Amino acid sequence: MRRPRPGGGGAGASAAARARAGGGGGGSGSVARARGAPAAARAAWLRDWSAAMARPPQQRLRAWAQLLLLLLAGPAACVASPADDGAGPGGRGPRGRAQGDGGADEAVPRHDSSYGTFAGEFYDLRYLSEEGYPFPTAPPVDPFAKIKVDDCGKTKGCFRYGKPGCNAETCDYFLSYRMIGADVEFELSADTDGWVAVGFSSDKKMGGDDVMACVHDDNGRVRIQHFYNVGQWAKEIQRNPARDEEGVFENNRVTCRFKRPVNVPRDETIVDLHLSWYYLFAWGPAIQGSITRHDIDSPPASERVVSIYKYEDIFMPSAAYQTFSSPFCLLLIVALTFYLLMGTP
Repeated sequence: MRRPRPGGGGAGASAAARARAGGGGGGSGSVARARGAPAAARAAWLRDWSAAMARPPQQRLRAWAQLLLLLLAGPAACVASPADDGAGPGGRGPRGRAQGDGGADEAVPRHDSSYGTFAGEFYDLRYLSEEGYPFPTAPPVDPFAKIKVDDCGKTKGCFRYGKPGCNAETCDYFLSYRMIGADVEFELSADTDGWVAVGFSSDKKMGGDDVMACVHDDNGRVRIQHFYNVGQWAKEIQRNPARDEEGVFENNRVTCRFKRPVNVPRDETIVDLHLSWYYLFAWGPAIQGSITRHDIDSPPASERVVSIYKYEDIFMPSAAYQTFSSPFCLLLIVALTFYLLMGTP
């Protein structure tokens, strides 16, 4: 009987001996280990096989035989991969339950091998916070700051049209202006669901005027637009000097705030606010974000030219209150009251 040479057999001989002893070494033992062991064990087997390939040619034959057995095993060698269904430490099913326990496996939904399910599970595990939000929520948008009428006549100029004592939320029309650096900040508000505007005119009549309008569109937004009055028609101008625009539609009122440079290059449609102008006040309905004719036939206007460097708080009674505020009407009411009290002789 031939004695094995010292060191002969190499990885193949020792593997065969381990296989006969049930140790799961090389040969068929390697295949069995590849079927049941996790990925780390298969990687270790691959390193052993690579080391065997570095030995003399006679010893490499057994290593090639082991690789051939693994290839012949085909997909069956991967059935126990930890990434597959039911795989887990020690050949156990989901969450460590034995694969033979049918009741336990039915209690937990099986893993879907589709890419969509894998991506969903990866997203849930890696990107969902404890509260279930995928990403930090965006900071809330600052609400529209209410117009402060207490500053009228002090730090800004104001025009009020409507009921005596009204403010920016109750007047039929409200406008304020103030200097901020090289800009003028305007605040407009009107009792309408369409648009509110201010015009800068060389006279009190409509025509040849630079107009800034806040328009409420069908999407609920309030946009700042630039117009130029051609006669009785407002033509929208693409060049818009407004910036830092904001607006809101609440309680059936259109309210907005924007800035506009004091000095602008010479342009027929944009006036220089460094000069004094008559202010025209108008508001009315809008159709699909387009302005239509103003609500009243004769919109109010400032009695005199307005300088942005002079802050005043000017009130103009609306038509419903002008009749009773006229001195002639008051005198007539007093006369009629006296006549009724005295009676006829």
